[in-house]
Amino acid sequence: MVSRTGPSEGGRHIVFLVVVLLLAIIGAPGCTWSPSPPDESEYLQKVQTWRADRDRNWSETTDPIPAERRAELLPLKYFPPDPSYVVPAALRLADEMPVVELPTSTGELRKMQIVGTLEFTLNGQQLSLGALSPAGEPIRSLFVPFADATTKVETYEAGRYLDIEPTATGLYTIDFNYAYNPTCAYNKAYSCPFPPPSNRLKIAVRAGEKAPGAKGES
Repeated sequence: MVSRTGPSEGGRHIVFLVVVLLLAIIGAPGCTWSPSPPDESEYLQKVQTWRADRDRNWSETTDPIPAERRAELLPLKYFPPDPSYVVPAALRLADEMPVVELPTSTGELRKMQIVGTLEFTLNGQQLSLGALSPAGEPIRSLFVPFADATTKVETYEAGRYLDIEPTATGLYTIDFNYAYNPTCAYNKAYSCPFPPPSNRLKIAVRAGEKAPGAKGES
């Protein structure tokens, strides 16, 4: 016969402790979950291949870099790949996922949906970045525009972008080595949203793409 009574007090206590422990592991500030460390040489090669592919693709078209500016802007300039800028993060979903309007480089407003907040630790500091998605569209990718202490100094004056694939677990890996400039950095005809105030980090993120035409690793 199947019992329809609830679990015993002792059973409920054990379940409660397990839930609390899981929440502490996954949701604690700084996020104690971490991805398996990649093989460093393999990882560095992967980053370099991604960068080389961007250069090749952009050298074969006049969009977004006009032909007359290729010699000036290609190859694109980056900070050296640095595995310390690969960090685990937890996504805190936003209540009701509100829609906000972000100013853009052309003066118009872009409607974006706030998916949630990515919480992580970088260089010993607990930080967060808002994750967005175009309003009114299915969430295919998390769009993370950000600025940091290198903005207007070593990196593009309007900030940089990250694209992160959604997961079913709420656990993520943020890799700042893949941070890239908006296309308006190379062609003013493009309309690019600016990072919201909540996505302006006070630390320097010396990873990813540098300002157009900057000196550095290509």
